[in-house]
Amino acid sequence: MADYVVGIDQGTSGSRALVLDREGRPCGYGYRPLARIYPCPGEVEQNPWEVALTVREALALALNDGGLRSSDIAAIGIASQRDTDFVWDAQSGLPLANAITWQDLRTQPLEDSFREHALAADARHRLGYWPGPYSAALHLKWRMAHDARVREAAQSERLRIGLSANWLMQAMGKPAGHVTDVSLAQSMCLWDYHAQEYWAPWLDWLGVPVRALPRALPTVSDFGTLFVDGRAIPVRALIGDQQGALFGYDCWERGEAEATHGTSSFVNVNVGAEAPTLDTIKVYLAWLLDDRPTYCLEADTTVSGAAVRWLRENLGLIETDEALSTLAASVADSGGVAFVPALTGLNVPYNDRDARGSLLGLTLGHTRAHVARAFFDSLGFQLRAILDEIALKAGISVTTLKVGGGLSASDLACQIQADWLGMPVVRPRFAQTTARAAALLAGLGVGFWRSQHELPRLASEATVFEPRLDVDAREAGFARWQRAVRTVREWGAS
Repeated sequence: MADYVVGIDQGTSGSRALVLDREGRPCGYGYRPLARIYPCPGEVEQNPWEVALTVREALALALNDGGLRSSDIAAIGIASQRDTDFVWDAQSGLPLANAITWQDLRTQPLEDSFREHALAADARHRLGYWPGPYSAALHLKWRMAHDARVREAAQSERLRIGLSANWLMQAMGKPAGHVTDVSLAQSMCLWDYHAQEYWAPWLDWLGVPVRALPRALPTVSDFGTLFVDGRAIPVRALIGDQQGALFGYDCWERGEAEATHGTSSFVNVNVGAEAPTLDTIKVYLAWLLDDRPTYCLEADTTVSGAAVRWLRENLGLIETDEALSTLAASVADSGGVAFVPALTGLNVPYNDRDARGSLLGLTLGHTRAHVARAFFDSLGFQLRAILDEIALKAGISVTTLKVGGGLSASDLACQIQADWLGMPVVRPRFAQTTARAAALLAGLGVGFWRSQHELPRLASEATVFEPRLDVDAREAGFARWQRAVRTVREWGAS
């Protein structure tokens, strides 16, 4: 009897597979890293076949880890990286080019030109967020102009476009038509989430034919099958990775929030069934279950994990990423040093791509440890600025923040976040929440659970970091940070 479901988390840096039983307990896990290709500075691609291979290997590892066979699996759910676009030929099923990842910046000139277009004023309202150079939408416009194979496939109606979840269905299984879920449709920056259809004038400007795009379905639907060890297993759920993280942390009610610390740090807040229209924060249709939409707000900090690598590789501040926490803990505070890690600009709520990273307040008495501590402070301050903006613009006050991802492994980093936020920070023991979401949703699709209300909750084991700073100290520290941000932005504008 098939008593298990599998969640696949296909991300930029690797692919994960997680097996859950009917009680929602983890029973097997596998991970395979995924390489990126750098054709020239600013361009970041991935080999579509390698993406599929890492998923296949992660699945094999997860089944082996659980002592299971493919016949034990009732269904699969897939959480997909977003804005990394895949293009393939509908007739041959073969890729037409490498995937262009969300980290690729070749389309910066296209963003600049679009700012002058009449559609620009309506873009954020229609799409839920501004179409920056990371977006699949601008990647596709670039492809239409520069890749003859893609252009010819579009002209002959053979072009198919999707994110990694859609490509996996093509490369590893049998899709139920060219379909995706609503969260992934919006995650290509082509979908009018109010009208729940592709935005036709935008597609015209991009030169993207709507017939090449997947039809959007509810999050739990029949998406086809994946072949695992020669057996066809139903795929019953697709979701965007960040939306999946929110779901996987059990943030199912309005006001519940999580932060995932990766290359950048992403904050997601559940805003319920009504979507606000905001000018500084991304609005996503997070999932659609039983004809009831759930929306979320998403905001990302400037670089976080990438800043740690910069401190290690470029400055030689530390030898390993893990050493940063030990170094920062060796001093009581930053000694007045402010580190604004705007190494790629500042994101929400400042949205200033011209801002540049800076260290302020240095004296001869400061050490590497003060710089490390100031970096951890900067993460807490950025989260505070994001949640303040959400409270101001959307009227939602978050009272507890769940955290995961690389930097959340540091007790000190979590404690500093709690101190500067003035709220409990909760770090669940179980870390693979995005894959968990995909598996739970797949379980809904095959009747393991009859409704979202019956889903098993995340295991209760968690570390809770309570704030220790008093209000005056917290507000004074945040005011110093804001002063440092103003200085950095003035420098970038000069």
